[in-house]
Amino acid sequence: MVVECLTGKKVLMKGNYAIANAAVLAGCQCYFGYPITPQSEIGEFMSGKMQELGRAYVSAESELAAINMTIGACSTGVKAMTSSSSCAVSLMQEGLSYATTDELPVVLVSVMRGGPGLGNIYPSQGDYFQATKGGGNGDYKLIVLAPSTVQECADLTYRAFYLAHKYKNPTVLLADGLLGQMMAPVEFKPYPYPEVDNSSWALSGAKDRPARIIRSYGPLADDRCEFLEKLYEKYKTIEENETEWEEIGTEDADVILVSFGSTARNVKTAVTMCREKGIKAGFFRPITLFPFPNKRLAELAAKTKMFISVEVNMGQMINDIKLAVNGKVPVKLIHKGVGAPPSPDEIAKQIEELI
Repeated sequence: MVVECLTGKKVLMKGNYAIANAAVLAGCQCYFGYPITPQSEIGEFMSGKMQELGRAYVSAESELAAINMTIGACSTGVKAMTSSSSCAVSLMQEGLSYATTDELPVVLVSVMRGGPGLGNIYPSQGDYFQATKGGGNGDYKLIVLAPSTVQECADLTYRAFYLAHKYKNPTVLLADGLLGQMMAPVEFKPYPYPEVDNSSWALSGAKDRPARIIRSYGPLADDRCEFLEKLYEKYKTIEENETEWEEIGTEDADVILVSFGSTARNVKTAVTMCREKGIKAGFFRPITLFPFPNKRLAELAAKTKMFISVEVNMGQMINDIKLAVNGKVPVKLIHKGVGAPPSPDEIAKQIEELI
């Protein structure tokens, strides 16, 4: 059931249910999905609640169908969402490329699992590249938000809908299997963002107005170049206005640990442990993976001695950190390929070894 939006009221809930519940409260009018672990509870929740509220729910025949149904719904200006995981999100890449060039506010929840290929259902952060670099064709960017707590699963779901419609750009909520299955207290406040007026472009029927066409095909090279320039001006605006991060203890840090998602929870504890041992460690967490907080990391590079990226993959975000730091200081990696993230003790020990 949808939790009442009462300030101060907290409910113990799985991350997946928190995402689904927040989507409903954000005004999601259409959900299309195909089940895959570890995000299946999202579709399970929506299958009951959307019908109860008289909204659209479709259990699609495949992930290809789900993303294209979402594109169709978004073209009418409504709030629409799909959710999936890793190898199944791979099948959606063509649709995401189309949605980006069509400038449609698709919201995709991606709950990462182990890979490559079918892999396994254990938590992973191996889809950082998939979300931030894109597997579809052409030059495009997706807005990518990375929660680290069950509370943020709800809060950033709200924000995903808002940013998708504000910028007419597909937006990804990038969680992982640990967050999706983790239970924690979560508070659902009313949807905090203004509603975006989509009437100027939505396909709502051409009665008493000229017909509109939304399509990605552009036969003339010059027109396509002009469109891409305009698209990248939008990305620049997003970067200037929407970049978010969390940082602790960076003002005097000799070493700054950078992490995202659920892994950041252990990293934050490890930083505290290092401080107790006299190691000046700081913590930095990108909340937006695109736009990535390049400017802030470059500022921090001018006053620290080392960055360490902590990831549950073979090293993906580290590349963006290196680009932001631009060779000013070393950037090292602590990682685990798949599964639960390294413990705070393991991280603290490796920090000591690296410095």
